[in-house]
Order: sequence, then C-alpha cells, then structure tokens
Amino acid sequence: MDLKELLTIAAKEEEEAKEICINCCTAAGCNAANAVELKKNLDKAVKAAGLDHKIEVQSVGCMGLCGRGPLVEIDPDNILYEQVKPDQAASIVDAVNGGETTAIQFDMEHPFFAYQFPIVTENSGRIDPERIESYIAVGGYQQLYKVLYEMTRFELINEITVSGLRGRGGAGYPTGLKWGLSAKMPGNQKYVVCNADEGDPGAFMDRSVLESDPHRLIEAMAIAGYAVGANHGYIYVRAEYPLAIKRLNKAIQQAKKYGLLGSQIFQSNFDFKVDIRIGAGAFVCGEETALIASIEGKRGAPHPRPPYPSEVGIWGCPTVINNVETYANIPVILREGGEWFANIGTEKSTGTKVFALTGKVKNSGLIEVPMGMTIREIVEEMGGGATVGSTIKAVQTGGPSGGCIPASKLDTPVDYESLQELGTIMGSGGMIVVDSETNMVDFAKFFMEFCRDESCGKCIPCRAGTVQMYEILQKIAEKRATQADLHILETLAPMVKETSLCGLGQSAPNPVLSTLRFFREEYLELIESSHNGKVPVSAERIDKS
Repeated sequence: MDLKELLTIAAKEEEEAKEICINCCTAAGCNAANAVELKKNLDKAVKAAGLDHKIEVQSVGCMGLCGRGPLVEIDPDNILYEQVKPDQAASIVDAVNGGETTAIQFDMEHPFFAYQFPIVTENSGRIDPERIESYIAVGGYQQLYKVLYEMTRFELINEITVSGLRGRGGAGYPTGLKWGLSAKMPGNQKYVVCNADEGDPGAFMDRSVLESDPHRLIEAMAIAGYAVGANHGYIYVRAEYPLAIKRLNKAIQQAKKYGLLGSQIFQSNFDFKVDIRIGAGAFVCGEETALIASIEGKRGAPHPRPPYPSEVGIWGCPTVINNVETYANIPVILREGGEWFANIGTEKSTGTKVFALTGKVKNSGLIEVPMGMTIREIVEEMGGGATVGSTIKAVQTGGPSGGCIPASKLDTPVDYESLQELGTIMGSGGMIVVDSETNMVDFAKFFMEFCRDESCGKCIPCRAGTVQMYEILQKIAEKRATQADLHILETLAPMVKETSLCGLGQSAPNPVLSTLRFFREEYLELIESSHNGKVPVSAERIDKS
C-alpha cells in the first residue's frame, strides 16, 4: 500500500457515507446493559422503515457517559439518547425520520461534554472499531506514512520531546526522553511494548481506548518502533478485557492485510510486527520490569533498576514501554505539531488527561480534559456533584497507589506537581468520588487489602508491611485499636514507602498516609470508641523520633 491507496480508501468511505448515522455504543459497559440487542433492533428498525438508503447504524466504542448507557447518538444532529432499551429502537428511528421517541435525551451542552478536549478519545464513539476503513477515513495511518517518508528518527523524537508529553501510566516520565535513550542504544534488536495491564479499581481508560480505537494504538506503536529502531512490538493486555483483546486481534489482522504491519510498510525498508500477550490479572505486572518478566514467560516479579528497560529490557534488548493513553497521543501530536500540544495544559504537565470518573457522583464515565483543570470543575460541574442526598467528602486519584484529596482542596489543579504536593499521584487516571457517608478508615483499608493481596512477595517491606498495615486498619475499623497501634501504623507506612522494591509497595501506603493527613480525626474517633471514651495514650500525634 502507498499513500495514494490510503487516501482512496478514505475518499471511498466518505463517498459511501449515508445522510444520517445512528451510532450505537457497543463498548463493554454498554454491552453489559444489553447494547448488542439494541444494535440489532436498530438495524431491523431501519430496514423495516425502508430507510437503508438514508440511515446507517454503526457500532462504535465508548461515548464517555458510561453510567447512563446504553447510549445512542444521532449524527449529524448531535443528539444523544441515554439508557436506551432495545424496545425503544424503532421509536428512535421514527424520531430520526421526523417522528417522536420515548428515549431520554441527554443535553450535549452539559459541562460533562462541553468541558472535554478530545485528543486521545477523538475517535471514540465516532468510528467503527472493527473496520480499518473507518479509521483510515478519519486520517488513520497517515502519520505513520509521514514519519517514514518525511522525518528522520531523531526529528520524530524531537517533535515528541517538544510536545512535553509525559507517560500517562502513572510515573509521568518524559516520553521523548525515554524514546531518545532507547534510540541511542546499540544493537540490532529492540522492542516496543504497550502496557495495557490496567489494574486499578475503578479505572477503565485504557480499556475504552482499546475497545474504541484499536488501530490508533497499532499506528502509534509502529511510529515508536521507527523512532527507536525496533521491528517488534508487544501489547500486554489483561485477560479481564475480552472485548478489547478481540478488537485488537481483529485490528492486527486487518493491518497485516492492508500491508500496514509486517514487511516493507508503505513500500519502505521499515518492518514492524505486533503480538498480543495476555496477562493473568496480576496487578504487579503493571510495573514495567515485572511486565517484561511476564512477557518472557517468567513469574511476574519486579527487579531493581537501573538498568532501565530503555537500556536493558526484553531478553536483554533495549525496550520502550508506554501505556495505551501515551501512545494514543502520538498520531495527533505529529498531525498538529509538538508546539500545539505543548500549549495545552500547563507548562510542566502538557496536553490532556483521560480520567475514569467513578464513585458517588451523578455523571460517571470517561472524560478527557486539559491538564490544569481543577478537581472541582471535574467532579462538581462535569460530574454533576455527589449523588442525591449526599455531599462530596473527598476525591481519590491514582487508585491503590494514590491518595485522598479532601473537599477543602477541590480547587487544586490536576497536574503532576499539584497532586504530588497533596500526597497523591495522577496515576493512570482513576478518579473516585467519595461522599459524606464513607468512613475514610474503611476506604483506606479497602485499598490496603487490595495491595496486600496483589503484592508479589519478592521484597519484605511490601510482603510483610502491607499485611501489618491492613491488620492495624482492621483493628481500628473494628474499634479494637489503641494509640500505640496508630503510632505503629504511622511509623510503618513511610518505611514501606521508602524501602519497597517496586512501585506497588512504594505507593501502597499513599491511601493510608493521605487519610491520616486529612481525616485523622476519624482514626482518633474509632480508637477513642474502642476504650469507651478513655484513650490510654494521648490523642496527640506521637513523636516518631
């Protein structure tokens, strides 16, 4: 295939497009609410009404408002229907043709959509993820052609560096710096890896991209391969994402068929292939050295760094590892330019961030906003605030690795540095809203139990420390603890954080430390209750020295 053939496919798709398109979300969340039957009924209704020549029903990925699915959008009228039942399909078709429908319409001018800045998600809910032609029609694979014929590897890496893109998997490491280091490493064999082992409770950002726009990931990984001199890529995806795996496999086969993966891509001297590796659900394999071990067929356990994977990775070869969201930014950065991307967000946190907004909030789902937007704008305006009858108490970012931000700090901007100052992290993008009914000790205990169960056990601080912290939290929650227990917890948490081998153990204490910092009174109330109001040791914080 050459550029002319690519543009011909795009032109044909545009020419064959019908006047009206009914987009039906068939991502995992909507499928769980019977979207598959809804899609079938929409097809039948269009055919029964004799409107095949005018209306196309398209299966698309995530539209964002996951808590209101199944979702149906009418294009180009920009009408969105929420919580659509299969038996409402015919009335929706009638409405498209000038009639009326019983389906509930969601206001597209609502802040949930109005505040979004789609880059990573620009195709989500708009293209058919199971048709490569649908991706090509919106400019897919043109950036791969561009870098192969118009840019040197180091010009490409420089453009990514100029953009200021930082890894969206949690650590926030500069992507251009990581690629540049790997590109300079000697050796004929290098690898590119996509970390799609998204394991945080309440997180579904990467899953949505994989289900909605799988070809974007493939194109971006091929671009990364060209940048660093790699001819082989791996997508490491968790087994709990069957729909994402299905659509990735289909996308890889389609890309091979069109000559966009394999040998001499776009008739150049660049070869690149992609394989999928399915993870068994071990949270620790989200850590890059554990992920590499798993790809190699070994037990998924981390090892000390340096050397870093960019220098010594899969089978000892230089390896670039980025997560799904990081890669999904690449084609847009190349299309619009690194400086364009750098002007979005803040000086040190450029671009946008995709969040899975969940918990006790009215509008839950997937959002993409510029870096620097405040937490209040996200949870109160976009999310609509706490559920009826309650108020927002805290917002947790970063999943089990993150911390809790109290309601008094909701005006904090969402960027790497601001969140770190509050004792939490950006993480991969989970954002859980906690309401006034939630006990923060129980909340911290939930995440500590998760980290305890997911610890690989390789290092003692994490293996033993998470168990001890969980047991103390359990004592406090059950009103059996003393101030001495609280002192041990406050001593133990920093030790585990500072001495654990990998990111799991190093970040596991964050929910405990942040709740102790901002909700300490809830710990003290439970301890005081355990002694009928008589606290054996002063309620003042014990000096750790």
